[in-house]
Amino acid sequence: MARSARIQGQVIWAMILREIITRYGRHNIGFLWLFVEPMLFTLGVAALWSIAGLHHGSDLPIIAFALTGYSTVLLWRNMPSRCVNALAPNSALMYHRNVRVIDIFASRIALEAIGASISFVVLSVIFISLELTPPPEDILTVAEAWALTAWFGAALGMLLGAWSERSELVEKLWHPAAYLLFPLSGAAFLVDALPREFADAVLWLPMVHCTEMLREGYFGSKIVAHYSAAYLATCNMVLTLFALAMERRVSREFVPE
Repeated sequence: MARSARIQGQVIWAMILREIITRYGRHNIGFLWLFVEPMLFTLGVAALWSIAGLHHGSDLPIIAFALTGYSTVLLWRNMPSRCVNALAPNSALMYHRNVRVIDIFASRIALEAIGASISFVVLSVIFISLELTPPPEDILTVAEAWALTAWFGAALGMLLGAWSERSELVEKLWHPAAYLLFPLSGAAFLVDALPREFADAVLWLPMVHCTEMLREGYFGSKIVAHYSAAYLATCNMVLTLFALAMERRVSREFVPE
């Protein structure tokens, strides 16, 4: 089993390197775009929110609010986007004995997680150094929230990636759904600032719990966070089980071109 795990890890690492070269090449800043791109997105949102003076229901620094909200969205949203229809461009790799469907999904998921994580950490350090944001009050809660968010994105990504091989509707529906989920994800609001009826409704969405938990770790006593780590973990587990079942089915049926 240890040998199989080692081979699996080597395969996924090789596919990550291949994906970096295929996606970013060796021109300009190359693989640095892996985390520079999400950094630019987050900086753009933070700048727009600051210029517009958007009100988010509290006196928190708007840059810190944008950083914690949009970084979380990038983490869970980019994984499914990269996994949907990921098998066709990589079908030739399936002729290698050790390459499986799950390896293609895992490499893309890992790459997005690495990029979003580096972006969040680097921007946090920069903003804290410039005294634009306060340092996190509870770094362990931030890390736990980030890990649960990554798990949610990975499970959703694998599920939609496998599902997209069985139906073209997945790709057509996911992209508009991802944009529609952004304003409902908690990135631009605090649940505590919402009317009770609307707050109860949005708390059915797992990504809202991700954002609220991250912000509690970041801002601590400055906000009243509404989330349930148990509910989020349960949703992640259910998504993971469905994702693995769908991936297994696709693995049996997928024929490399």
